[in-house]
Amino acid sequence: MTLKQDRILVIKLGALGDFVQALGPMAAIRRHHAGAHVVLLTAKPYVEFAKASNLFDEVWVDEERPKAWQIGQVMRLRHKFKSGAFTRVYDLQTSDRSSFYFHILGPGKRPEWSGIALGCSHPHANRDRGKMHTIERQREQLQMAGISEVPAPDLSWAKADIGRFAIAKPYALLVPGGAPHRPAKRWPASHYAQLANHMLAEGLTPVLLGTRAEQGELHLIAHDAPGCVNLCAKTDFLDLAVLAQNAQVAVGNDTGPMHLIAAAGCASVVLYSHDSDPALCAQRGPRVKIVRQESLENLPESEVWAALRALISQD
Repeated sequence: MTLKQDRILVIKLGALGDFVQALGPMAAIRRHHAGAHVVLLTAKPYVEFAKASNLFDEVWVDEERPKAWQIGQVMRLRHKFKSGAFTRVYDLQTSDRSSFYFHILGPGKRPEWSGIALGCSHPHANRDRGKMHTIERQREQLQMAGISEVPAPDLSWAKADIGRFAIAKPYALLVPGGAPHRPAKRWPASHYAQLANHMLAEGLTPVLLGTRAEQGELHLIAHDAPGCVNLCAKTDFLDLAVLAQNAQVAVGNDTGPMHLIAAAGCASVVLYSHDSDPALCAQRGPRVKIVRQESLENLPESEVWAALRALISQD
């Protein structure tokens, strides 16, 4: 049993898919340190989502990102970490940046630290960690730090009023966006429009999800498939989780929202090209089907529809 005076820091900065896949480890840390004061350090977009999970007593925003030579900023950041009086830190980001936070806490006594920082007390000592899927990698990291039971990500706590969207059921979620600098990860919008029309013909309402950066693709799909519900830039992470809990199926590219949707329990078809490896980063959930094609431009709508129908038939 952890003493009440123990203070635990969890570091998880992003991105969305990585944050979602860290929810299981976060829950395991919370349970293992049941009597402790648990603080999360994360990026601004995930603050409200993290607070809603009730896994943390405090959520800190990772705002200062000093370079090593910016001594004044480094010292302010060091003082912030020191003021937390943490007894243990779980670095679930395991990046050069988060390891830098370990090093600025020296010289002298540092908190126990689970991560990959050189000299930390509980290193994830597996040379092949970079070849592991995120879920297995974080589970093994926590096992090496003394936490043996790590559940799958759970979003049953998510609450949101999706009634304001007035979506006719049954509906399907379409996620045609992705990182703008990685266009090879996107199935063409014209293919999504074809799929949306197929859904409409079967009595399934397509719901388009994405940010303002993806409004071009969403507008094209909505124009070519009248009857879609276009929620471009109208949803937050909690909305996505609740929409997923109530959807019949979801189809999308390898992008953050599909991690959240799959983890929420929605039957999900995720489209992969050569540009990412599902062995390392595939969406996880109770019903996930990965469809992979070297180039997504060559992936026919009929193959995606067949995968979608196979998932629906399992219900």
